[in-house]
Amino acid sequence: MHTETRSNQAFKGKKQKTRIEDRFVYQDDELIDKAFDWKQFRRLFAYMKPYARQMLPLVLLMTVLGTITKLTVPYLTSIAIDKAIAPEAGSPSLKLLYILTGIIVALYIVQWISSKLRIKYTNIIGQRVIYDLRSDLFKHIQKLSFNFFDKRPAGSVLVRVTNDVNSLQDLFTNGVVNLMIDCVQLAGIVVILLLINWQLGLAVMITVPIMFFVSTKLRQKIRIAWQEVRMRNSRINSHLNESIQGIRVTQAYTQEQENMRYFDMMNMDSKKSWDKASAMNQMFGPIIEITGGLGTFILFMLGAYMIQSGQLTIGLLVAFSNYVGNFWDPINRLGMMYNQLLVAMASSERIFEFIDEEPSIADKPGAKPLPPIEGNIEFKNVIFEYEKGRQALKGISLNVRSGQSIALVGHTGSGKSTIINLLSRFYDTTEGSVCIDGHDIRDVTVQSLRSQIGIVLQDTFIFSGSIRDNIRFGRLDATDEEVEAAAKAVDAHDFIMKLPGGYDTEVEERGNALSMGQRQLLSFARALLANPRILILDEATASIDTETELKIQDALKVLLKGRTSFIVAHRLSTIRNADNIVVLDHGEIKEQGSHQQLMEQKGIYSGLVEAQFRFL
Repeated sequence: MHTETRSNQAFKGKKQKTRIEDRFVYQDDELIDKAFDWKQFRRLFAYMKPYARQMLPLVLLMTVLGTITKLTVPYLTSIAIDKAIAPEAGSPSLKLLYILTGIIVALYIVQWISSKLRIKYTNIIGQRVIYDLRSDLFKHIQKLSFNFFDKRPAGSVLVRVTNDVNSLQDLFTNGVVNLMIDCVQLAGIVVILLLINWQLGLAVMITVPIMFFVSTKLRQKIRIAWQEVRMRNSRINSHLNESIQGIRVTQAYTQEQENMRYFDMMNMDSKKSWDKASAMNQMFGPIIEITGGLGTFILFMLGAYMIQSGQLTIGLLVAFSNYVGNFWDPINRLGMMYNQLLVAMASSERIFEFIDEEPSIADKPGAKPLPPIEGNIEFKNVIFEYEKGRQALKGISLNVRSGQSIALVGHTGSGKSTIINLLSRFYDTTEGSVCIDGHDIRDVTVQSLRSQIGIVLQDTFIFSGSIRDNIRFGRLDATDEEVEAAAKAVDAHDFIMKLPGGYDTEVEERGNALSMGQRQLLSFARALLANPRILILDEATASIDTETELKIQDALKVLLKGRTSFIVAHRLSTIRNADNIVVLDHGEIKEQGSHQQLMEQKGIYSGLVEAQFRFL
């Protein structure tokens, strides 16, 4: 053995880092770089309209009442100073002081009650708005087509429904009402200041345009910064979802360290983006404080002069000082509110990006329901491209009679799964058409089409819940007796009854407590219960051992009887009895016929069969 030099070690470390960085360059989200969209702002707050008539008048009443009581206190304080504590002539009046103190205490009680009611009802409105928004987003995602999910990791979709919607919660529960309070309070303070002494009021407020001029320079940068934060959080969620789903592969190939380094890089990038956005946010505070300090300086310099010249009393200066202090507080909160609004806009842009996504597979205007079908299927010169210029199918023409079983055979990437995806209308043909009983499937409603097609996949999905509910997913109105009958027909009843709770046994997400074969049997029962006219088995027996496969052969005969079926299988022993075996290669039909006919041709199919038997 020889010892590596430091330069070689450094070179290897650099290569390792480069691989991680290359992986990190992949981005599933793009930065949405556009100006503040008031149309979108109105669209977001349109979600409040259904509740505006119910609760908003009461919220506004409590807001106005609380603001009036708050603004009254400084003026009463000035009266107490000038009339009760240090009147220009005469001795202090304790009686007046007690009366004014009682009124101020009463005003604080009214302010507390109005604030409590306001918070209660704004929280109710906010939670209902968030519920509606999340519900709309989830419902829309359910309608989106496969090509939408092909381009996005599951974690990226997940973060839109959770994090991005949750980030709007503070805006709707607190932000909107605080905005109303601060606007009403500012308007009231400006009026009072001008009524007390308009010269002093204008002098103090001359600093406001300076503050707004400086702060507006930060707005665009802050909005983009918060978008970057959301985007990087989305990537972290995507990676977490991928890591959890693929933990077995990661550990099997001992890639834990690589995964951790990759996550650390993403985590650090997210931290940096948050620090950047947060630092920009923090710049608003000093701007407000400096501007407020300048205003206070003007107030006391000019106010002292006016007191000496008899234009202003000490009590009014104290009141003026309180009002000015109350003036800068809402200005500061409005700056923070604007930051919060920028964060919300960054999230809402990402939410509405999904909501505005149109499904590529949707009902045509005037589409009619597909009537109960017999199961005659025709592919007419079908060409399909997942990506422009790369044909997955090249002029496929195929006629299938009702009740026939069609086996699709070929190497990986030959187009087998594409054919069944087009039949189920998960995608639309690029050219040509697919017809069922003479109906072009693009002219009928998607729901009426898919409700008459059953699909059993190789990687069958088991939902968290009971065994019974998983089988009933094929037909939600099925009785318990029908569920059990379907399970018995596919020979799943025996293993179900051996489980601790039988049909009521709770299974984990994806059914990890069940074997691959058991999960596949449940999917057969689910498909049989749905009783479709067209049945698709996509590598449905690939994960079942030979003994289990032999047990369900009779069940498959029951399942396929009287139905038009498409069977995709690499295990060729499962398709010997198919009525027609279609051999595909690079998106074209090369051979078709019965097992016996294709074996006699000594072509591609017979070569595949002989190759499999050689490895048995």
